Amino acid sequence: MMTTLTAANEMQLAAPAALDLSRDVRRAATRGVLKALGWSVLTFLLTLVAAVGLWVGVIWVFQISPLIAKGPIDVWNYFFTVPAAAANQALILGNLAVTLGHAAIGFIAGLVAAILGAALFQLSKGAEHALMPVAMLLRSVPLIAMAPVIIMIFGRDLWTVAVIGGIVVLFPALVNISFGLKSASTQMNDLVDVYGGGSMTKLRKIAMPSSLPAFFAAVRISVPGAITGALLAEWLAVGGGIGGSIGGFIPQAQFTALWASVVAVTAVSLILYNIIQIVEDVVLARMGMHPQKGV
Repeated sequence: MMTTLTAANEMQLAAPAALDLSRDVRRAATRGVLKALGWSVLTFLLTLVAAVGLWVGVIWVFQISPLIAKGPIDVWNYFFTVPAAAANQALILGNLAVTLGHAAIGFIAGLVAAILGAALFQLSKGAEHALMPVAMLLRSVPLIAMAPVIIMIFGRDLWTVAVIGGIVVLFPALVNISFGLKSASTQMNDLVDVYGGGSMTKLRKIAMPSSLPAFFAAVRISVPGAITGALLAEWLAVGGGIGGSIGGFIPQAQFTALWASVVAVTAVSLILYNIIQIVEDVVLARMGMHPQKGV
């Protein structure tokens, strides 16, 4: 009877301590998330300031003719103060929406291929030895040299957008995700072996959670790459969007529209990149993991 009462008293004393510990853990996690969010927002603002400073500095250092080079004030006036500002906004934002749609197609195609390829490489070393040279070939050959062949095979439609954008995204994402999957702890893999788990169990339970930092790094790299692939596909094959319109702005000497298009696509790339950076920092801080900036 006395033993039972003693155990009950110990449990009653331990309960508040456990509750306090749980609260401390939650508070620490919240502080980590807020700190990561604050640093990400500060980095984003500093990036914008640096980009604008570089823009103005290049024009000033090289003394580029105002007829060709347009500064931030010129682009601001084009969008907001000139009589045709509303039409200008509609033109640039319409082209930008088309480009982002094409970029999304290439991003999804390339990232899905990279995830499946990295998982296959993790499960089979033979597949990695056989297919990795193909990925390196796609990376080493200039895409503009392969573009005519891609256009002849897939035509001038969304399949070409998916292939060109996917090629731009595939290799860096594949390398980063493969590196992340291989970074899993040897001790954790041995533990799965002891309990009778196979390669698929190791992939799902150990490798995938461990690869989150590398996965986010791959996504961050892939977003600007997908936009670049979309611009290239529009310029060379399908037309439309920012990539297709730029070719028409130059012969017509619409240099302000040209610079406004470049600013719009650059700004969206920076915003998307930093949104992913913020999500990465918050998720990894929440999980107690440190961000990994890729390989």
